[in-house]
Amino acid sequence: MGRVVPLPRLPLSVARCQPRPAALPYRTCSRYKPSGNRVRGHLPQSMSRLITIIERRPQAAFAVFLALHVVLWTALPALLYPNLPLDLIEALTYGREWQLGYDKLPPLPWWLVEVVHRAIGIDVAYYALAQIAVALAFVAVWLTARELVGAVGALVAVLVLDGMHYFHFTAAKFNHDVVQLPLWAFAGYAFHAALRRGRMVHWLLLGITVGLALWAKYFVVVLAAPLALFLLFDRDARPALATPGPFVALAVALLIMVPHLVWLVRTDFLPFAYASARSAPSRGLFDHVLHPLMFALGQLAFLLPALMIAAAVVWPRPKTGDNAAPPIAAKADAFDRRIVTLLAFGPAVTTVALSALTGRGAIAMWGYPLWLFLGLWIVLSARTAVEPTRLRRIAGVWAGVFALFAIVFAATYSSVLPAIDHRYRAVFYPGDRLADELARRFRAATGRPLTYVIGTMWDGGNVAHYAREQPRVLIDGDWRRAPWIDLGDLRSKGAVVVWTGNAAAGDVDRLKEAGFDPTVMPVGLRAVAGEAQIQPPFTLPFRRGDRVLIVGWAILRPQPAFAER
Repeated sequence: MGRVVPLPRLPLSVARCQPRPAALPYRTCSRYKPSGNRVRGHLPQSMSRLITIIERRPQAAFAVFLALHVVLWTALPALLYPNLPLDLIEALTYGREWQLGYDKLPPLPWWLVEVVHRAIGIDVAYYALAQIAVALAFVAVWLTARELVGAVGALVAVLVLDGMHYFHFTAAKFNHDVVQLPLWAFAGYAFHAALRRGRMVHWLLLGITVGLALWAKYFVVVLAAPLALFLLFDRDARPALATPGPFVALAVALLIMVPHLVWLVRTDFLPFAYASARSAPSRGLFDHVLHPLMFALGQLAFLLPALMIAAAVVWPRPKTGDNAAPPIAAKADAFDRRIVTLLAFGPAVTTVALSALTGRGAIAMWGYPLWLFLGLWIVLSARTAVEPTRLRRIAGVWAGVFALFAIVFAATYSSVLPAIDHRYRAVFYPGDRLADELARRFRAATGRPLTYVIGTMWDGGNVAHYAREQPRVLIDGDWRRAPWIDLGDLRSKGAVVVWTGNAAAGDVDRLKEAGFDPTVMPVGLRAVAGEAQIQPPFTLPFRRGDRVLIVGWAILRPQPAFAER
């Protein structure tokens, strides 16, 4: 036999960190271990072992990351929020009515909250629902990235994404912004897969996700417009228009949207008035520059923690030489990069452009779904190999950012910051005590269970959720905001009318100076409950801090004669 010539030792990143050719099974990857001088001399042994595990089993590492994210960010609000936040109170108030549309926003997230309420019925489930939505968005980004940068690169892309508060700190409350995340993420995955593979299943998925996204929030227009323009003007995407795929996607999306679109037409586009009221109006030519600029700067500020994680991806630059590992994005071609660039920046650019065109302000929190593919774009653009030392830096910075967000959240909603800033926090509202008091007093006065409550979304919604009877809410005493309420039935069964004010314990007298009087019913509630009997006000302490709730209330006594009309 001839002399055996030993093979040269390859850099670890070549064997482990690069996307695998489709034709090669996983077990053909090199099992060479790095020398002590290459890695062990720079990493603690425990960290080195962890990085090795992540490199060898990135899918398992991603699963652990998802579990950690979901468990921690479900547990934190469950432990620290003694009262449900406004978005969830609103969801439970609207969702139980099962309408095709409401006066503020589309119904999808409110329906989902109601489903969870009926199936599980405990508050922690709503926080878990929010994190499941976030986790699904991460999965969609992971699936998109894995095709282009391999499993390790996909994990890095998601870690960068997790640096934004949109995915944890402010996503604790499930709402229209949060439900957009998985829908937009899977729409991006489907769009890329459809253009690269041409399979009908991906066009169908694109149509389904875009169609459902309208039921989540009308903001979907800033996603759909760039996708359509890309199909029309990109030289490699345009041939797809000669196939049925894009038209099937459009038909499926429209089919899903139709019931709500019909409702919008019949109600004269009622929710658009709410959206218009929220965005700052244009006061002149200067606002066409100021408003988009303020939105862009706000998004940049929100991106800073994610960019800190991304800095570890691109810096320090790798050394050049014969032994340098190829970049992790070597598998992606120019078309892939254009698609990812579109997904990463297209919706954001469209939002800024619309603000510049109309001069209207854009709300900072509209940025929730805009940056889903930014992490992937950064990994693609970095053109670096994620070798063990770099992976350690990325994981370390992410862990620091992740822990910092959790610490700040805990400080904000525990007894630490409230004792310092004395700021109003809705989640400290004594909703359960308010509901128990009003329901008990109504039963004592009328001998009947509480079926209806008349008040603001916040006051009435808390009573509706926490009272044993779970009464329905006539929002703001205005039938136009709750047209599903039968006013005859309300009068026949009676209702509680409630209005509240709150202040620090030593500043209660200032409420009256500001115009709040618990013995005088607000004008807006009198149209329906003008003959209600005003009752002696009472106070309740907030669940944390030194604030107190001053409760004005009245009883609209049951009038059975109305049931016969």
